[in-house]
Amino acid sequence: MHPIRWTVTFSALVFSVMQAFSADAPDLQIWPVDPLIKVFPDARPGPVGTATAEVARGEHASLQFVVYSEHAISGLRVELAELRSARQAATLSPRAPRFVGYVPVDRPTQKPSADQLRPPPADYPDPLLETAAVDVPAGRAQAIWITVPVPTNAPPGRYRGTAVVSGTIAGEPVRVSQSLRLRVYPAVVARSRLWVTDWFAMHWRHMAIAPEPESEAYYALLRRYARNLADHRHNVALISPLGLARFSAGEQGRLTVDFSRFDRWVEIFREEGVVGRIEGGHIGGRKAGWESEFVVTVHQVKDGRVVAASVDPASAEAEAFYAQFFPALVAHLKERGWLEAYLQHLADEPIASNLASYRAMAALARKYAPELRIVEACHTKDLVGSVDVWVPQLNYLENDFEHYQARQRAGDEVWYYTCVFPQGEYANRFIEQPLIKTRLLHWINFRYGITGYLHWGYNHWTSDSPFTHTTRAHGGPPYLPAGDPWIVYPGKDGPLDSIRFEAMRDGIADHELLSQLGERDAALAQRLVRQHIQAFDRYDTDVAQFRATRRELLRGLSRP
Repeated sequence: MHPIRWTVTFSALVFSVMQAFSADAPDLQIWPVDPLIKVFPDARPGPVGTATAEVARGEHASLQFVVYSEHAISGLRVELAELRSARQAATLSPRAPRFVGYVPVDRPTQKPSADQLRPPPADYPDPLLETAAVDVPAGRAQAIWITVPVPTNAPPGRYRGTAVVSGTIAGEPVRVSQSLRLRVYPAVVARSRLWVTDWFAMHWRHMAIAPEPESEAYYALLRRYARNLADHRHNVALISPLGLARFSAGEQGRLTVDFSRFDRWVEIFREEGVVGRIEGGHIGGRKAGWESEFVVTVHQVKDGRVVAASVDPASAEAEAFYAQFFPALVAHLKERGWLEAYLQHLADEPIASNLASYRAMAALARKYAPELRIVEACHTKDLVGSVDVWVPQLNYLENDFEHYQARQRAGDEVWYYTCVFPQGEYANRFIEQPLIKTRLLHWINFRYGITGYLHWGYNHWTSDSPFTHTTRAHGGPPYLPAGDPWIVYPGKDGPLDSIRFEAMRDGIADHELLSQLGERDAALAQRLVRQHIQAFDRYDTDVAQFRATRRELLRGLSRP
């Protein structure tokens, strides 16, 4: 990240907004906007005031303000001091300020929601840029994002600070200030109990780096991905022992397995605070189209060499390979102390037409690795005995909710997932939806007692830049909606956050706060969550009401 110049003396703090109509800055206007509101480039100045946030200890406070000029601004920068407690000698250190970037949403979802913010094509706010300064065209609003991590041991109370914005307009320097206020409640959010995973790709498209696979630079990038996921309260990592294992021909042509690469990946994610749980990658996939049977990957020794193949899971070749691989994996997980944290995928999204081949894969796992718990994103409920952690798409969860409640009573886990579907009024992570819908995904978790959330699209960028092409071609629907394939963007040498990823992180923290309140006062927790989650696809998304609900949640947890 480029360094931002910081101002740290207490005398530099100004507790009221310096108006843009001063002699120093006759044409630069500044005003606060709730960070759950997406600010479009054509926004016009709103009421001046203080940017505020209310959080528990252990959360990240997000604040947003906007600058605007009728003339072009060159070299717009932001200086930010520590926030100081009004009554105590306590401070909070914000991260470097970030400019909100705008991306073109070229096509809408196939079934747009009634609250779609504006019809594409349109420029939408989403990425949080790593640049220290930006040029802003005349008549274009520029949103600025402030993130303040609040340690779990921070003294509760009110904190104040100032962001100073400077630039050049018509050759003249301008400088205005925005006051910031943060209230920290006594409630504490430490680790999240909600299981959350985003499937990531280990690649560096559109970055300034090109590490050699298996190099130290390669693993440094992997660590940056892990750190970013952990920073956003993710605690499950998709890591494939089958894909990362090295196979070789041992004595008498017997297949041998080396799990050292798998171990290195797991250790990085453990060290960065993600694992949590290990989500073992899929062993199979569809043979051809969507309705085709599943095949599994096997490794075989032929003529002294190891070759890979895709075979029927009920075949002798599959039996021979998994009779070796699964026991070796279980023994290795036990040796490393990871067995209890491990879940095994078989093949993604089984449907009615390929149930037989899915059950054949599950039979291999049950026979040769009965200790492994099977997790799967699924489109059918007809998998009893083959799945231990059910992950239905949100609309399927709604349709078969009684079944999934029964599975929970039987000892199975139930998560849910979203992706390109469901659309319409359902909450999702699409760029064209109100930002609060991304945050409410995890209020849905709490409302219906669902203990995990999965999404496939962390950073699946294509050859086109995600800054210029936000929808993606797809073999099922004609394209994936903007916001489905990725929730971070490529920076110079690692991931850039988006405002959607910030909202998702805050929603995970909300889930933990609701869960804590539920242990103390279940009726109050349910009343608060039902104010906003009225049904699986019906929500109160009024931001002012949401802030009032959050305040009641924080107060409920902060009482002795």
